[in-house]
Amino acid sequence: MTVSSPQQNRKKIFIHTGEVSGDLQGGLLVKALYRQAEKRGIAIEIAGVGGHQMQAAGTNILINTLKLSAIGLLEALPYYLQGRGLQKQVEQYLLRQPPDLMVLLDYKGPNLAVGKFVRRRLPDVSMVYYIAPQEWVFATPSTQAIVNVCDKLLAIFPEEATYYQQAGANVKWVGHPLVDILAEPLTKAEARSALSIAKEAKVVTLLPASRQQELRYIMPAMFEAAGRIQQQEPAVSFLVPVSLPDFRDEIALAAKSYGLNARLVDKADGQQAIAAADVVINKSGTANLEVALLNVPQIVMYRLSNLTALVAKYVVRFTGDYVSPVNLMENQPIVPEFLQWAATPAAIADAALALLLDEEKRQEMIASYAQMKRAMGAPGVCDRAANEILDMLS
Repeated sequence: MTVSSPQQNRKKIFIHTGEVSGDLQGGLLVKALYRQAEKRGIAIEIAGVGGHQMQAAGTNILINTLKLSAIGLLEALPYYLQGRGLQKQVEQYLLRQPPDLMVLLDYKGPNLAVGKFVRRRLPDVSMVYYIAPQEWVFATPSTQAIVNVCDKLLAIFPEEATYYQQAGANVKWVGHPLVDILAEPLTKAEARSALSIAKEAKVVTLLPASRQQELRYIMPAMFEAAGRIQQQEPAVSFLVPVSLPDFRDEIALAAKSYGLNARLVDKADGQQAIAAADVVINKSGTANLEVALLNVPQIVMYRLSNLTALVAKYVVRFTGDYVSPVNLMENQPIVPEFLQWAATPAAIADAALALLLDEEKRQEMIASYAQMKRAMGAPGVCDRAANEILDMLS
């Protein structure tokens, strides 16, 4: 989608994101930018670093980074040299074709690197940081670097807005973009009908991985927990959305090896697989919010290599109370979290069974979701973010 105008009058926007979750939010933002630019009579063209969703929304993708996603020290090492090479490509492109405005989206490492480069070599280019790193959670020393690199920061969490404002950033809270996607959530009955699942069936949905490393560190514990659930409740069945086609064979083999009564679901039907569930066992991430917006009880877990976890605990000195976005939204323990050494199959299975079999516990969690949703802001998040960005072009 483009806005008709002579080519030379178009304003150039470059969006830089570092991994798979950024591509989802980037795609939504690109659509909103074109939509709001057309309303304002502004001609724009968008290029960037991202993935398929940004490309489908109308971005000229310079580099597709979907396979470069990793969290943690050891986990990121295999991608470091490749990432450095790609960063050089981005820098050369920006020098050849300087944008009128730069948007840094989500992932801290690559964004800070390219943001510092632009500040140094292209000081007249305005920069916006959208979905900023969760510094108030992880207590890293990068806060001031993030503040220094951007002219405006668009916050999605209320705590995020307060934290960065106190650090000296020009902050605007716009709300969380998932509100726009799930303004009218799919019901359990609709989802089960679409997936041909009986109304009375007991269904647990497993969300093990959106990154390669998570197949190694998270999926085994999650699938072993599912096996324990199946032993106690033989009638239960499992749905497993496959986030990337490359993961399908490995996930299918793992489900078979753990003896799970599991059905793999394509990514396009992932929302149906969540909405159809009685309980979701979920890795920590943006999907936690999607599950909450669909009013499905959930257990959250995460695992990294033990070395990375030790570095986080004793070197970085991670001090946050929570990691799940559901709990971070208002800094309250809405969903149970099992992290690293606490993420044992037994603990995960026991917590999931409690939600599966106890209707009172389920309703308590769903009621807690309601307050969280109010903190996510009203629909129209992506349009608000787009207008804040377009204001910078004036």
